[in-house]
Amino acid sequence: MTQRDAVLAIDQGTTSSRTLVVDEAGEVVASAQLEHRQIFPQPGWVEHDTDEIWSNVQAVIRDAIAAAPGHRIRAVGVTNQRETTVVWDAATGRPVANAIVWQDTRSADLVERLAADGGHDRFRDITGLPLASYFSATKVRWLFDTDPTLQERAERGELRIGTIDSWLIDRLTGGTEHVTDVTNASRTLLMDLRTLTWSAELCEVFDIPLATLPRILPSSSRFGEVTTIPALDGVPITGVLGDQQAAAFGQTAFEPGESKNTYGTGNFLLLNTGTELRQSQHGLVSTVAYQLDGEAPVYALEGSIAVSGSLVQWLRDGLGIIENAADIEALAATVPDSADVVVVPAFQGLLAPHWRADARGTIIGITRYTTKAHIARACLEAVAMQTVDVAMAMVEDSGRELRELRVDGGMSANNLLMDIQADLLGCAVVRPTCVETTALGAAFAAGLSIGLWPDLASLRALWREDRRWTPTMDADERSDVHLRWTDAVGRSFGWARPVRGLAVAAAH
Repeated sequence: MTQRDAVLAIDQGTTSSRTLVVDEAGEVVASAQLEHRQIFPQPGWVEHDTDEIWSNVQAVIRDAIAAAPGHRIRAVGVTNQRETTVVWDAATGRPVANAIVWQDTRSADLVERLAADGGHDRFRDITGLPLASYFSATKVRWLFDTDPTLQERAERGELRIGTIDSWLIDRLTGGTEHVTDVTNASRTLLMDLRTLTWSAELCEVFDIPLATLPRILPSSSRFGEVTTIPALDGVPITGVLGDQQAAAFGQTAFEPGESKNTYGTGNFLLLNTGTELRQSQHGLVSTVAYQLDGEAPVYALEGSIAVSGSLVQWLRDGLGIIENAADIEALAATVPDSADVVVVPAFQGLLAPHWRADARGTIIGITRYTTKAHIARACLEAVAMQTVDVAMAMVEDSGRELRELRVDGGMSANNLLMDIQADLLGCAVVRPTCVETTALGAAFAAGLSIGLWPDLASLRALWREDRRWTPTMDADERSDVHLRWTDAVGRSFGWARPVRGLAVAAAH
């Protein structure tokens, strides 16, 4: 039987690990997915069991390959939950602790101590990021402060530090490669955005030995060869991107001004700014969108929203309002509006553009008329309104009007949410035929590196539109809804005291 060339993409996300097999036509020919546990040792702490993640990744690789007979895997792409941090023994590969997840805020006190000397923006010019517990360096420092023996081991060269991509590549290559790509490195609070190298100044500030950090490579380049998965033995790993940059790559947002919004555990809106590094004045972060081997980096502005899909999970698991996540659309559609109920899902503070760790979740406007359907619809509106806030900041920073928004991720399958989003945003919302663009972006980067696809134009030709929503709400109503939302967001501030961790100068 003639075998067709294909790429395997590993998408290691916040709640699950997924693998896709993608053929030369850009079609997904097989997939597999497994969820992993969310570990909450204390309020504000979020951890993952790295052994469970590695076991699940191996399983979904085997299942996807078995479901794609007749396809020859030419390359592997990796995309991952960003900022989530792992520290492991360089010799044995054993993690010294559970992974500390991007949502985790345990390093908030450390952040405030560091911010006392120069403020929360003291490293923004170097990294494009505010000083916040969101980013990896603060998580590593917390681990080292909690267990001083780890600092000693790191200084002796016995430990490796990395984000989930580095951990997976270490496992896939049998410990022979300690590498990361520019997009993941740009989320650590340790990389210089201009030089794309680890900053000696910041490594000194956080007291993290440079030798423990992975080599930084372009997103589409050679990261090593798989040696621990028999079905992939010798196959090169040639594409690595952080999940939100991978989604933008999968959406083929290659030109300045092009954007995407991913509706996953949180919402993440990325705007391509080209080879120009733009510093935000409105609560966004500057980051690397991608880098092709031998070429200049492409930058982006990003707005990160902590809670969107996890808000629906809370309705299901915390309140029992729905049995399955998909049920929210039908329930919310039973009412024409939210009856002035507003939900602000600040479960662990608010990220962009507010950066308020003192905010907490609120449900405002409840009356005896309120039903679970109104709350469900208000939750969908909250997801959309958070995106509006980030989009408005993006317009202010970039000077570019948002003509349309390409969407992806699990919640983009919710047609009612997409309709609400178009109305509240005031521009077209466009969903592609493949909403799993995160994994697709990793596949594209890997295939591009080995010549499976010759250039970015050939990737753009693979993108297909599934459905488009255009706004029908008039401008006055849109403005009124936004004012009510802004009022509700303001009322969520100050509930958790003292202000910690995420409150950055950009919010003031």
